[in-house]
Amino acid sequence: MSAAEETAEPHDDTAKPWGEVTPEAARKLLVAAVEAFAERGYHATTTRDIAGRAGMSPAALYIHYKTKEELLHRISRIGHDKALEILQAAAGGPGTAAERLDGAVRSFVRWHAERHTTARVVQYELDALSDEHRAEIIELRRRSDTAVRRILNDGVKAGEFDVPDVPGTTLAVLSLCIDVARWFNAQGRRTPDEVGALYADLVLRMVAAQK
Repeated sequence: MSAAEETAEPHDDTAKPWGEVTPEAARKLLVAAVEAFAERGYHATTTRDIAGRAGMSPAALYIHYKTKEELLHRISRIGHDKALEILQAAAGGPGTAAERLDGAVRSFVRWHAERHTTARVVQYELDALSDEHRAEIIELRRRSDTAVRRILNDGVKAGEFDVPDVPGTTLAVLSLCIDVARWFNAQGRRTPDEVGALYADLVLRMVAAQK
């Protein structure tokens, strides 16, 4: 499934992928960039490749994005903002720590499955960003880490979880969820919701949630 074929998430307010990007030409270029980066990698993709996929001339790209790196940064920023939104909503939501961790993992995994093409670019092209942009994205990742760590700490304090190493377990949980983007196949036998449910169960077992 290409980025253009990936549908908007069920809980999104936008009617189409990357609907928050305007004008329409800028959105089409961003969708084309996601497809190209996911297929060929950032460094092997040229601005001509991106413009061609969007049905535009190379010169048209520079009207909306100064550089190829600016395009990658826009993609990465939107993706990491969404990831942080998902995890912070779960961390600050109602319910026990186990319920919040279940919800966080389900939502985070579902996003990485439904948007697997996008997520591969967002999660695995970080090193191609400029130093300034990389630092910005790393800060968003740190805040995502903090959200999961908060849930785990709450569970430990409440006696729901048995987690001797909260930072290490946080990294393991996030890594497990993110890796879904690498292998998920829309034509596979499991839906994004089913994968989310499976991973939530695995994570709760990993932290020894008391049921």
